[in-house]
Amino acid sequence: MEIILKTDIAGLGYKNDVVVVKPGYGRNYLIPQGFAMMATPSNRKVLAENIKQAAHKVEKIRQDAADLAASIGDLNLTIVAKTGDSGKIFGRVTSLQISEMLKEKGFDVDRKKISFDSEVKTIGDYSATLDLHKEVKHKVTFSVVSE
Repeated sequence: MEIILKTDIAGLGYKNDVVVVKPGYGRNYLIPQGFAMMATPSNRKVLAENIKQAAHKVEKIRQDAADLAASIGDLNLTIVAKTGDSGKIFGRVTSLQISEMLKEKGFDVDRKKISFDSEVKTIGDYSATLDLHKEVKHKVTFSVVSE
């Protein structure tokens, strides 16, 4: 079943992408929740017209994301966490903590656009990927230190 996405969905695609999904997923979840619409010929024509009209806006958004990635650069964040004697973290480091640290440095990145490259369980150096735009992804490194 082909559908047109109305919003970005992690692991599936970005807004205005035409993707193939299983019929049950499309009919029972994506379409009723307002995340997608059927990819009928008329909807495809409407999509093409919308993309054509929004092309310059999309380029500006992409450029803003690229500028944000360039300004973040090789920033290294330090996150303080409670740890045991063996260096294992109590709880976990979340994307919300990374987002707040970036906000303190003057960069506004939504926590939903942050993903970890590996699970953060002990003190040490890690990296996270910022999904700023579908064409702009940026890695940021962070160190987890004991309180």
